[in-house]
Amino acid sequence: MKGCEIVIDALLKEKVEVIFGYPGGAIMDVFDALYESPIQFFLTRHEQAAAHAADGYARATGKVGVCIATSGPGATNLVTGIATAYMDSVPIVALTGQVPTPMIGNDAFQEADIVGITRPITKHNYLVNNVDDLPRILKEAFLIASTGRPGPVLIDLPKDVQKAESGVAYPTKVELRGYKPTYEGHPQQIKKAAQEIAKSKKPVIYAGGGVIGSEAAGELKEFATKTGIPVTTTLLGLGAFPETHELSLGMLGMHGTVYANYAIAESDLLIGIGARFDDRITGKLSAFAPNARIIHIDIDPSSLHKNVKVDVPIVGDVRCVLKELNKIVKRCDTGAWLKTIAVWKKKHPLVYERKDGKLRPQFVIEALREITGGDAIVVTDVGQHQMWAAQYCKVVKPRSFLSSGGLGTMGYGFPAALGAQAGFPKKLVVVISGDGSFQMNIQELTTAVNCNLPVKVLILNNRYLGMVRQWQELFYKGRYAATCLARNISCPKICDGKAKKCPPYVPDFVRVAEAYGAVGFRVMKEKDVRPTLKAAIKTPKPVVMDFVVEQEENVFPMVPAGATVQEMIKGVELV
Repeated sequence: MKGCEIVIDALLKEKVEVIFGYPGGAIMDVFDALYESPIQFFLTRHEQAAAHAADGYARATGKVGVCIATSGPGATNLVTGIATAYMDSVPIVALTGQVPTPMIGNDAFQEADIVGITRPITKHNYLVNNVDDLPRILKEAFLIASTGRPGPVLIDLPKDVQKAESGVAYPTKVELRGYKPTYEGHPQQIKKAAQEIAKSKKPVIYAGGGVIGSEAAGELKEFATKTGIPVTTTLLGLGAFPETHELSLGMLGMHGTVYANYAIAESDLLIGIGARFDDRITGKLSAFAPNARIIHIDIDPSSLHKNVKVDVPIVGDVRCVLKELNKIVKRCDTGAWLKTIAVWKKKHPLVYERKDGKLRPQFVIEALREITGGDAIVVTDVGQHQMWAAQYCKVVKPRSFLSSGGLGTMGYGFPAALGAQAGFPKKLVVVISGDGSFQMNIQELTTAVNCNLPVKVLILNNRYLGMVRQWQELFYKGRYAATCLARNISCPKICDGKAKKCPPYVPDFVRVAEAYGAVGFRVMKEKDVRPTLKAAIKTPKPVVMDFVVEQEENVFPMVPAGATVQEMIKGVELV
């Protein structure tokens, strides 16, 4: 077979059902081989969207997502999506075209060293120099992407390699020297963890995206209910433990619940499971969980002791380790601890202002949650709307809340939702976005309409880059520099956002949606929120809902960057 045919044959053998991408000169041979393939191809309108769609597909389905682009600008346009997947440990394989091997390094047309560019943001990458190596490389790529701590792998395919022929068969198995992920936790360390749990009085489980990645939500629930230990999750861990459960503390960290952060601060034992103790969780490291012994379970040994000192490190797959722990742990003496947490929950609930008649973004998300009953895949962009979604969606199922965590990529939500919808054509997929984020990949409305991907886009339109504006209000004396999205060239140089007469807002999202062949709604009052959501859900086409919300609403609680729980800004308190 030719190299291009080997690629498609490998994808079929790896049971790839969908690909997202954009063609070009250096990858045309692969597209020609794809032409009559049973694999469904989704033509995005930008390569970044292809990478995000592959990412969303992978997060929603648990399978490896695949994206494809040409050389040079096509490949470099994938970079943000690849970096997003890398930071959040998402398994994708990116295929890129490259100029012929004799021309590499000669500044040929549309040449870029994509292997060098992506080396820091891929789990591994390859430049294929010999077509006989291609079957092995493809097999290795899928193995590396999907095992251990998952992540993106890139394969760069020179044009002459795509055209060259090889008789080498696709391997059924590959062995990689030095790559042997540890799945079973050390029995002695698991025993030590059980001993720490048995003697603790104020334990807290801190669960991250690794629980979802290892399909360990069932084991986590068994562990928590068997021991009586409350559970808080990271943004990427939402859905690992049902937030409607009495032991749930919701999300912790910068915009986490007051009671989750209080629990961490007061705990005597913190059990980190598939999480990496990042800065948005810990705040000031020296003040993080100051009284707690720490157990850390993670498949990536480099994550252990990376940010915090750990007392009982356990290297292994979360599901495997929890299965063993569940065999030996018993009910903890957490009665008094749970009563203390119950007081915090009553005293510091998630609340927002409702008395002034203004449309609040939190109300819109609560209405969505009420109408869907949590039976939807919710995908967010990045910003204030992302944090409100994390706070008010009350996620109960794994792989039903998708968001860019580590890289915080604006523009992620809509194309990722298209990937999730491609993975689950019959499920309801809803994007919660901001008017800033949505415009970063708004062109994918064409993909949604042409490919019959009936994603529902919920824009919380506050006319600002909301999270940046919030920081400017709180920490930069209200100097709203370059964050007003209604601003135009006729505006005064200095504006504090209090102007009585502003220029018309651009664009009109309803008319934009209609221009693309989608359906558009605009909502400005509370009474119209539920009817609009219900109408959108019933519509068998892509829908864009423009919810014009209070412009200067802030996300609270908030622990300022590098601060402590004691410095938390709680916002409105109605209890």
